[in-house]
Amino acid sequence: MKPVILDVDTGLDDACALLLAARHPELDLKAVTCAGGNVGLDDVVRNTLTVLDAAGRPDVPVARGAAVPLLQPVRMARHVHGADGLGDIDWPRSARTTDPRHAVELLRDVLREAAATGELITLIPLAPLTNIALLLRTYPDATAGLREIVFMGGAAGIGNATASAEFNIWTDPEAAAIVLTAASELDVPTTMYGLDVFYDVVVTLEQARGLSGSPSAELARKLIEKRSSLYQSDGASIGDGGAVCAVIDPSGLTTQPFPVRIELSGSWSRGRTIVDTRDWSADLTSDPHGLSPTTVQVATAVDGKRYAEMWLATVS
Repeated sequence: MKPVILDVDTGLDDACALLLAARHPELDLKAVTCAGGNVGLDDVVRNTLTVLDAAGRPDVPVARGAAVPLLQPVRMARHVHGADGLGDIDWPRSARTTDPRHAVELLRDVLREAAATGELITLIPLAPLTNIALLLRTYPDATAGLREIVFMGGAAGIGNATASAEFNIWTDPEAAAIVLTAASELDVPTTMYGLDVFYDVVVTLEQARGLSGSPSAELARKLIEKRSSLYQSDGASIGDGGAVCAVIDPSGLTTQPFPVRIELSGSWSRGRTIVDTRDWSADLTSDPHGLSPTTVQVATAVDGKRYAEMWLATVS
């Protein structure tokens, strides 16, 4: 089993990811940490506990983290995820409480334990990277317990929050810049599962309507139905769930190593992931910025059918 931690801002697609991570037999979900993002932190925590209950995993500790980005005002996406962040599907709410530790403290403790035992953990951030930035700068020693970071965010191509920026990175670009820099300095392998593949793992309405018989399956069906109605289509991407699929089955994801920077000041491009696809064997000395010191494995293609079938089999 692969030990993993998810960092979430639970909206509809984070819920798809949580169901998969909580139920897949090859993953050991050690903890879930929460950040404000798609909706406010209170709703994120409530949704996270609710999804884990539906998945039959009340044993997984859940911690509250950063409610707002490092520097800028909070931005939310209730127009995508509903007023409650879970599509307003009227699902029974969890009565469970969170771990008393702050998310950064829970991350620190679980990773230090992993370092002591040698059972290294894959960290899967699916939210704005605020919690992870705070972790890496406050407790850099905790990275001894990290195998890798596989985050959902960014894009080599177009954005969704703006023409050039993806929502998670756009929400807290300073945190994203810190995470990429710190991961490079601390030698933590990092993979960017961005918009270039985000929409390619699709579950059809017909497939979703075959899900029944357990709370996990029923919730999964409602999530796909809600996302399908939102986009007025006969199916929906599992979104963040694809990043979890990539951890379970890396052979379904094609990546390439590229230098990456985060744009922090552009009027039209703040929050953009600058993925440098140029051939640096050529003479590029005219570039005053030089080569980015941070190299990230950037997802460029995904076996959407394989990952969709994996998700369906697991949540049912």
